[in-house]
Amino acid sequence: MGHGGNVIDELVTDHREVEEIFGQIEALPAGEKNRKVLADQATMELVRHSVAEEAYLYPAVREHLPDGDAIADREIDDHSRAEQLMKDLEGCGAEDPEFDRLIGLLMNEIRSHIADEEENLFPRLRTACSPEALDDLGDKVRQAKKMAPTRPHPSAPDKPPANKLLAPGAGLVDRLRDALSGRGKHA
Repeated sequence: MGHGGNVIDELVTDHREVEEIFGQIEALPAGEKNRKVLADQATMELVRHSVAEEAYLYPAVREHLPDGDAIADREIDDHSRAEQLMKDLEGCGAEDPEFDRLIGLLMNEIRSHIADEEENLFPRLRTACSPEALDDLGDKVRQAKKMAPTRPHPSAPDKPPANKLLAPGAGLVDRLRDALSGRGKHA
């Protein structure tokens, strides 16, 4: 993650990468150990993406759209549900019957969220913001993703300024844990 361009292009590219991982998971048979490896990769990408959206995209939505507070609150609620699913999934191996149920729920939740953003939120934001503002947001989102956590933290703050202050520390700890455990290495 970290593709360049404005915030919408950046986030849509993230969406495509996560969908590709979901497709790989669906192509493998139940119980296949690489499903867990891929689920961990998807979680890492989704957490970074969500943290960046909560830090920069949703504050911009609140500022630039007339119903921005309601939209941002709904999007953050979506993130909370997905983050809890990812946290629950973290404790399951691919052979665990609960794994298939949780990964299915997560994929449905994320696909619905992506469709809503791409069909409703992003077109409205593109109309409401200047190209320069969207480019600036893209830069901020890319920076946030570099420092963001890679593991779900459902009880962490999801609104500025607390999320911007705590995310880099949690991200550092998560990346260290990932490096030591080998989590997120390709299947």
